[in-house]
Amino acid sequence: MKHLHILKIVTFACIVLLCTTSCSKEELNNDEHLAGVSVSLKSATKNLNPVFLDIEAIEVRVKEDVDVPSAWVSLDLMDAGIHNVSGLNNDSELLLVDHFEIKPVHIFEIRLVLGDNNFMDINEVLVSLDIKEKGNATPSNLVTSELERNHLYDISINLDIDESIWFDDNESMMILNPKIYTEIRQFEY
Repeated sequence: MKHLHILKIVTFACIVLLCTTSCSKEELNNDEHLAGVSVSLKSATKNLNPVFLDIEAIEVRVKEDVDVPSAWVSLDLMDAGIHNVSGLNNDSELLLVDHFEIKPVHIFEIRLVLGDNNFMDINEVLVSLDIKEKGNATPSNLVTSELERNHLYDISINLDIDESIWFDDNESMMILNPKIYTEIRQFEY
């Protein structure tokens, strides 16, 4: 009987020890050798007409030579497609990338990749915005920043809509050449 009581105590102690020292699922998946990147889009405009952009990707350049095939790394875009970017200001922003994990690396540039379906609503008439002929489908900013391990980076792409859209009298078309400015905030975790 005495041996059974000791066995119960040892078993109970082992169970308590196992429960208090085991790792949670989050701790098992925590890779301390990566940096986390979030990207949001904000806009500034005085124009009252809604502008819709076809956002296909967010990419960062990690090689100094632009022509190297692996120079651009695509971040995991949360919601590709057409978005109304007119009302994105300090109070509201469009989250494009949420905590994308990337190896520590030096980034030289960040770019917004746009599709073909960009337009503006002028008095309930949708007017196509050209990015092929005179516009720019991949506006970018030089950022030259080092992404360090165990740090979170909040990248805010600010789009100046008023400076980005203009009417070409010769071609009789609206042109989209996005003027973007980038802010990067670093947090340690």
